Amino acid sequence: MTWNEQFLTLFTKCLEQYQAGNSDYLSHYSEEDLSFLKSIGYKPRELFDFVEDLADEGLPSKSTALLVAAVRRDYLFTVQNGELSPHEINSLDLPTFGDTLDGLNYFPRILKKARAKLKGELDPDIMYGCGGDRKFLRTHGNIHPADFLRNVWASGESDEHIINYLRSQST
Repeated sequence: MTWNEQFLTLFTKCLEQYQAGNSDYLSHYSEEDLSFLKSIGYKPRELFDFVEDLADEGLPSKSTALLVAAVRRDYLFTVQNGELSPHEINSLDLPTFGDTLDGLNYFPRILKKARAKLKGELDPDIMYGCGGDRKFLRTHGNIHPADFLRNVWASGESDEHIINYLRSQST
């Protein structure tokens, strides 16, 4: 019942280590930390990407990292029955930054990343919630990354459903 507190404590510990000059993210974690991250469907690099961006750019916030982790964790237990996916997509599997869908620039890329994030299938070098994702979400109604994830989950494989959601947020 306290996984969220454990996540925030770990996030704070990693942030402090990074701000002290330790950018070797794997050294931030104990075996217990790694076991915890796995139990919520998170990879060590995923947490570190949020830590690094917060320290270097001021965004996304610690609470955003927690909310995104909550969506991933919920998906893991609700849809994947607690089973981690063995599949992983890499940057070559993603649409390019300039690809469009229904006239929405970058949309195919963030959509594929969001679907992979839900399933825990992002290569550790790909961040859901990166600067490009945040810019897209700001441009289309200032959508929170966790809200976008939940709407992608609700849309299933329907691109039209998520397009309608984006359009409703942009007005």
